[in-house]
Amino acid sequence: MQPSSRLLALVLSAGALAGCQSTASAPPPAAVAAAPTAVVLPQGSGCGPAIARTQAVVESDVATGNLNKPVGDRFQADLSVAAQACAAGRDRDASGLLAAAKARYGYP
Repeated sequence: MQPSSRLLALVLSAGALAGCQSTASAPPPAAVAAAPTAVVLPQGSGCGPAIARTQAVVESDVATGNLNKPVGDRFQADLSVAAQACAAGRDRDASGLLAAAKARYGYP
């Protein structure tokens, strides 16, 4: 290889390597989200614990951003009506209201 060919190859290699180097600063590291705390769901059977479990899930979903607050507020209002029916001893009505609210907001 002739000296001028070597010089040309060296200049091209240096140019290629210089193109790989970035002069822009690195983006700041992403903020680490706090680990979600485990939700302790109420135990038991009947309309009271079932409604309380759903309320806890909705609160957690709003807190983690999986459900926006206005929708969570409407869902909680519907659950409150079910809780009132349950407290009045109308288990069947309360269970129906709970099922309707969960279906309305897409919860199983």
